[in-house]
Amino acid sequence: MSPCKEVKDLVWPTTLVMSFNAKPLALTLGDACGIGPEIIVKLHDKGLTAPCIVYGDAGALKRAAIQLGSALNIVEVNDASSHYWGQLMPGTLFVKPINLPLPTDLPLGSVDARAGRAAYEALCAAIDDAMAGLVSGLVTAPLNKEAMHAAGLDFPGHTEILASRSRTPHVSMMLVNHELRVILVTIHESIANVPRLLTKSLELLTIQQAEQACKQLGIAAPRIAVAGLNPHAGENGKFGTEDRDVIAPAVAQAQALGINVTGPWPGDTVFMRARRGDFDIVVAQYHDQGLIPIKYLGVDEGVNVTVGLPFVRTSVDHGTAFDIAGQGVADPSSLHTAYELAYKLSQNKDNFSYQEK
Repeated sequence: MSPCKEVKDLVWPTTLVMSFNAKPLALTLGDACGIGPEIIVKLHDKGLTAPCIVYGDAGALKRAAIQLGSALNIVEVNDASSHYWGQLMPGTLFVKPINLPLPTDLPLGSVDARAGRAAYEALCAAIDDAMAGLVSGLVTAPLNKEAMHAAGLDFPGHTEILASRSRTPHVSMMLVNHELRVILVTIHESIANVPRLLTKSLELLTIQQAEQACKQLGIAAPRIAVAGLNPHAGENGKFGTEDRDVIAPAVAQAQALGINVTGPWPGDTVFMRARRGDFDIVVAQYHDQGLIPIKYLGVDEGVNVTVGLPFVRTSVDHGTAFDIAGQGVADPSSLHTAYELAYKLSQNKDNFSYQEK
């Protein structure tokens, strides 16, 4: 495999160039000790439908390419604003290094503060470029929360960093696969905290973001179901009052605004009904309520979408998979689906974010 080149030294294979009007998608490396470098190399080997720039360590990508026997031409660039992003270069992986190179002997499959810090800095740089309009959207490979915490970065995950760095007051996590769409009212919260965090305004905002996200996906008149918090959706207060006193009034308020939403429905059946086609999306009240049905259907094709940001962001629906890092067996399907969805969403991003009026 050829070594990394500077842009000025690159000879463009003009017979393979495909022209695009869109700006490139940003793709973050994630934690270099995990499978991020491997699945990014595999994604590029498979071929992209739109230009891309990877944010992260060039050395980690080069080592992954060598390990996989890939012939990718890895090219380092200084910024995301250059004119050649209007072109798609098959066989070329563009990477924007963010910090000092990671050590070549960085142990794969282990928690390492250096990798945690690098993943965070790459994500922040990509967010900044998205906010500046230099990229058309953002796709993220998995980072490792423990590695970030070891680096002194106290964030639960991608979603909170995205909201903080972009100064977005409220975002929602939406999970999508070929059978189901789910959006969460609360995200990385203790189960004990969820009931007190549920408010009518938060429920309504999540319902509104569910409608906006579905329309962005091409569903003109989305049918939205809201899952209840308690067993049997509270059974009119018998098993808890949140469904009756918080969720139901928010659903009624959304209906008054013209949104096609119903609920609260019992959480043990609403996802099955959505899967068979009764609903286009389910509003889940907490993290595991929404993610268990999505991941049960398979993490290989699941995609995480952050709704409410001023730019498009999608991500894989799996972690860093330290147990298989460096073995060449990681499946890039979720990253491929996330990339394709980000490109689709970026074509209609004017209506992507919903900000509370």
